[in-house]
Amino acid sequence: MRFPWAHFFSLSRSLWTATDLPLQHGLYSLEITNNGPITTGAQATVQARLRMKNENVTSNWYHFNWVYAPLILIEKSEQQLNSIINVTGEFPGTFPVSVWVTHKHCWLCRPIARNVTVLHITEFITGNLTIAQIEDSRVTTHGSSPSMDTVTRISFSLHDPSHYFKSASFVYNWDFGDGVYQITKEPFVYCNCSSMGKRTVHLKAVAEWEQVGSIIHERKMMQKTGDFTTALELLETRVMENLNFPPLALCWLIKSECIPLEGDKCHLVEISGSCYNLSHTFRDAGQYCLSVRVESGVTMLQTYHGIKVRPAGIHPAFFVLLCIALVSVMLVLVLYTTFRSHTQQKYLVEVFSYSYFELG
Repeated sequence: MRFPWAHFFSLSRSLWTATDLPLQHGLYSLEITNNGPITTGAQATVQARLRMKNENVTSNWYHFNWVYAPLILIEKSEQQLNSIINVTGEFPGTFPVSVWVTHKHCWLCRPIARNVTVLHITEFITGNLTIAQIEDSRVTTHGSSPSMDTVTRISFSLHDPSHYFKSASFVYNWDFGDGVYQITKEPFVYCNCSSMGKRTVHLKAVAEWEQVGSIIHERKMMQKTGDFTTALELLETRVMENLNFPPLALCWLIKSECIPLEGDKCHLVEISGSCYNLSHTFRDAGQYCLSVRVESGVTMLQTYHGIKVRPAGIHPAFFVLLCIALVSVMLVLVLYTTFRSHTQQKYLVEVFSYSYFELG
């Protein structure tokens, strides 16, 4: 005798096995991404996009079936070929989020595509550390030749796609690995490192904000922390020849003072070698600074160079005026000399004529 529940179990198993078959005919591909990792209480965005591998496949409306438990769904939006859900989690862990696509109004039909992604949720602050080594050659000692001083910028980038920490205030505790500690309210710090070699930099970020309860509107202070570590290696700058360099992004700027080059507020060029010739015309004399930033992938190098522009000398127009003045003075002198000589000769003739008249 076969019980009804056994028949139901057999039917459910057959449906599950059907949905677990490979993708139908390979006519579709389904891409799924998420913007994790996130901290507990924050929201993550999971997006699925359906693509057609065959151009002859007619476009139709589709339905996206999501499986996200035990996460909590905040919002869902669906268009013709893509779907987006916003989820949150109150507990840390690694949670799979899957989706399969069926034709519209046919949810029990065999799925045409499916995929899965893994969302990481942690109870700590999420982010990463970046390091930029800057060479500064502006330092001089009592008029001697410039001495190289290495300045390293260590920055923390907060990963908060849902702006969960928008009202939080941060405190950053830096440990440079050589017995030097520093506390800042800014997510970056400058380190004057004079010794070459490897070291480990530790950062503890602390976020604190006030949260209002949704039921009885009680106020309480919330706090989250995050520990981050990165390896810092300071290398000497050496000239390398006969090497094949990857394409480099060079950004330069000439100002009256040396400033860090951030963003795109500079002249950006792409070079494929290790040398670049820069030509610039200075209109006024004075003290200038050439700031240069070079990037290759995740590596960045920034340097400064002081430039002193002196006056170019006598202006051509002033030189012409000076020549005209000199010629005019010479003409005046010649005319004056000629007039004076002519006057003296006339006076001598008159005196001679008068003396001859008296003698006669």
